Amino acid sequence: MATAAAKRYARAVFELASEEGHVEEWLRHLAAIKDLMSDPAVAAVLENPTIPVPRRMELIAAPRFLDPEATNLVRMLVETRRVDEIAGILDEFEQLADEAAGRVRATVTTAVELSTDDRERVGRQLSERLGKEVRVTATVDRRIIGGLKLQYGDHLVDASLASRLQQLRRLLADAS
Repeated sequence: MATAAAKRYARAVFELASEEGHVEEWLRHLAAIKDLMSDPAVAAVLENPTIPVPRRMELIAAPRFLDPEATNLVRMLVETRRVDEIAGILDEFEQLADEAAGRVRATVTTAVELSTDDRERVGRQLSERLGKEVRVTATVDRRIIGGLKLQYGDHLVDASLASRLQQLRRLLADAS
């Protein structure tokens, strides 16, 4: 879950990207920034207040893989000590981009890893049902035993074996 600060940054970046028609480019920039800042050695330097900000920025500016606007975002995150917010910013930005494009994000959770074909089939069926493009993320949770859980937007479809066993336990307990 993105913090309020991450949401503000994401919205500001999204508005800029939308105005300029560079939403996909900013998705790539934010993912690159997240990858960079997720490196423990890089994060340790960027978050170290004993190192002057200009010196910390040399680490970011040296590779020259970001355009000036993306570099400015990194500078703001470093100066405001919000380096750890980048994952939330990226997540929120992706949600804004999906909403603007009419896409839906869905998470399917199964007890075993889904094959690519199964994941695509779930996405295709949900897309047909909702009338929108659906981006599916698959996760594994062995505790559900079998079946699946599907979450999209504020909807949750729980067709897991663990849930059904729990329902059966309640029915049996009520019958006693």
